[in-house]
Amino acid sequence: METNGILRVKKEFPGYALDAGNPFRYDDYYHQTGLMAFGKGEILHMTPPWMTLRFATAVFFVGAIFITPVLAEEDSAELAKKLSNPVAALISVPFQLNYDQAIGPAEDGERLTLNTQPVIPFELNRDWNIISRTILPVVWQDDIFPGAGSQFGIGDIVQSVFFSPKAPTASGWIWGAGPVFLLPTGSDDLLTADKWGAGPTGVMLRQRGPWTYGMLANHIWSFAGNDNRADVSNTFLQPFLSYTTPTAWTFSLNTESTYDWKNEQWSVPINGVVSKVTKIGSQLVSVGGGVRYWADSPDNGPEGMGFRFLFTLLFPK
Repeated sequence: METNGILRVKKEFPGYALDAGNPFRYDDYYHQTGLMAFGKGEILHMTPPWMTLRFATAVFFVGAIFITPVLAEEDSAELAKKLSNPVAALISVPFQLNYDQAIGPAEDGERLTLNTQPVIPFELNRDWNIISRTILPVVWQDDIFPGAGSQFGIGDIVQSVFFSPKAPTASGWIWGAGPVFLLPTGSDDLLTADKWGAGPTGVMLRQRGPWTYGMLANHIWSFAGNDNRADVSNTFLQPFLSYTTPTAWTFSLNTESTYDWKNEQWSVPINGVVSKVTKIGSQLVSVGGGVRYWADSPDNGPEGMGFRFLFTLLFPK
């Protein structure tokens, strides 16, 4: 449920000066999709087979949902509801694949991001859990601005730690709070903030019958890193709403909004996803997919429609 990205380009390219009169102003180019800094890597001058990739992904998810044996409906529905809770006592390893387009001044750039997001709860004592939530992106992108070429690599890690009571409040609210960290693990200058960051994070939600609704938020300030790169001060807001059926289908709607305080810009993708808990062999999984729409984005950020596919490994106790 949680997606975090920061990308700042401060680099001179042949034919493009970084002065205030340049119409492109690449030194001011800033794109973010929720406090996640994309990674860097070697430049690949090739275009992936998008249609083949989309078709294969669709076949995989449809097959996983409709061909594999299913769990008992009661058990799978309960697991599906736990997946809607960011601080549930459930070990899971989500793989979230996002496709975005219309990036850059010419609006011909595109990006494919695979977020690996392991969630691991630890029992602190009889009343409290600690939940570790990690986001590690692997990114392929092309033509995000003229002359950029293609990049492929890992990105900056965003690590959140929540302290959460095991029992809901008297009124039924579930909550957790703790620190969040930005780690400059990216492998390319075009795809990393190149800054160490930290701040607070928190989540509050309620589950009533088939419904889950709540909000996850954090704020990251940079405190160290490359002095030649822009400082980070970003607020991430993720309101979410989901409905889980007795047969373990979940219909989810959320935004992953980020406000960049340094550049005074919003990034607001709206995501609609359908997923299902099932089995592949003996492995419990959740598979799903949906669409995303960029209601607002920074200058030269993605626009219009995008796609999201989900595959989550589940390890209930």
